[in-house]
Amino acid sequence: MKAPQPPKMLPPEKREELLAALQSRFTKNMGRHCGLDWAKVKARLEASPEKLWSLGEMERTGGEPDVVGHDKKTGEYIFFDCSAESPAGRTSFCYDREALDSRKEHKPKNNVLDAAAAMDVELLTEDQYRELQTLGEFDTKSSSWVKTPADIRKRGGALFGDRRYGRVFIYHNGAQSYYGGRGFRGSLRVQESRAKRTCA
Repeated sequence: MKAPQPPKMLPPEKREELLAALQSRFTKNMGRHCGLDWAKVKARLEASPEKLWSLGEMERTGGEPDVVGHDKKTGEYIFFDCSAESPAGRTSFCYDREALDSRKEHKPKNNVLDAAAAMDVELLTEDQYRELQTLGEFDTKSSSWVKTPADIRKRGGALFGDRRYGRVFIYHNGAQSYYGGRGFRGSLRVQESRAKRTCA
């Protein structure tokens, strides 16, 4: 039986640095989260060190995560990668492990689904990607892989999105393809700590 893994946590100085960056971004982009209070978001993050670690990974790889919503049913705050272009530290990835293994030569350095899992984040769905694009203009020079339905993936394809000519487009490629201008965007939900949660 495997020993439990220690929780993933940022060192104190990195934690404070990240919280300062998140607060600055939150304040500068209030249109993404009208009516939300940073103090409440911060308290939730400080009570969720593993989620803060995931946000640190999103930040480190160029995602510029920010709050884009609050789920009133679950109490969760929702973060998306909000960098103007697809996160620079996550480009040149094919879609998944099967696609990576299928390449006999010129393999990419990683695949999207494994990279997202390592960061403990979820890949944006097509609907979430379109939701993101209502908050600003993203991927005007790049593109981002999005979560692909099983029936499309079974046929060898994978989906990605971008914004061109003032519109948002969703396209398809072979799942084994990869490009220097295409990365992926993640989502993260941060919930209230169990100790503080009460039933209605």
